[in-house]
Amino acid sequence: MFGGGKLDAKILQDLEDLLVASDLGVAVAARLVADLSKVRLGKDVTPEQVRETLADGIEKILSPVEKPLDVSTAKPFVILVVGVNGTGKTTTIGKIAHRFCAEGKSTILAAGDTFRAAAIDQLKVWGERTGSEVVEKGPGADSAGVVFEAVERANAIGAEVVLADTAGRLQNKADLMSELEKIVRVVGKLDVKAPHAILLVLDATTGQNVRSQVEAFKKICPLTGLVMTKLDGTARGGMLVAVADEFQLPVHFVGVGEALEDLQIFNARGFARSLAGLEGA
Repeated sequence: MFGGGKLDAKILQDLEDLLVASDLGVAVAARLVADLSKVRLGKDVTPEQVRETLADGIEKILSPVEKPLDVSTAKPFVILVVGVNGTGKTTTIGKIAHRFCAEGKSTILAAGDTFRAAAIDQLKVWGERTGSEVVEKGPGADSAGVVFEAVERANAIGAEVVLADTAGRLQNKADLMSELEKIVRVVGKLDVKAPHAILLVLDATTGQNVRSQVEAFKKICPLTGLVMTKLDGTARGGMLVAVADEFQLPVHFVGVGEALEDLQIFNARGFARSLAGLEGA
């Protein structure tokens, strides 16, 4: 888009359209372009200068939500992982477990998505891959009961983290809300502060649907943080900026590939510069 020369109103409008198309949302795109206009309008600019200014603006939006997940405040630290089916929820649990185990933390996985047999089988595979014990009771079992047993088991053996999978049937919000409320209520009998974190997993390839998922799950349960997956390949990831700006929920991890190590701790500066096309910076 930018071949050098003076930055004029036409280029700024084209840029705003491009940012909106990149899933940053109308409000964020307009703000970034307005900030660029204040410092660069009518001046000679290079593509690099435009990218740098945009990256700085995106970083300012993302920096307040760059918060690593601290599991040291409780033992066991109970994490509910929520999200619609297909976002990579169960895989994300496995990768988080791998990270904790690599740090020397003992982790138990709870197969709380009893609606899908495949989710239970997948979690058992991740348990084997990460050396994590898996608590499961089979398809159709009571989800709250599974998570309760996992927390009891963690207490019994001194495990530091419980990662609980949950169903993702957003098409029936009443059932999902009832199920999650029951999990919170039942686990609270073992620790009044549990669950200590409720993480929503989002798929970067779904674009504008990400926002509606955050909104829907916020109505169902008290979210404490976000994980965005599938940022490798063609996913733009711009919607994370819009979501961060609107909801101000901490972003803990981003997934950039299939390997165990490809779930990375979220870094606002690195993400902003990559989004602006400054990957090597």
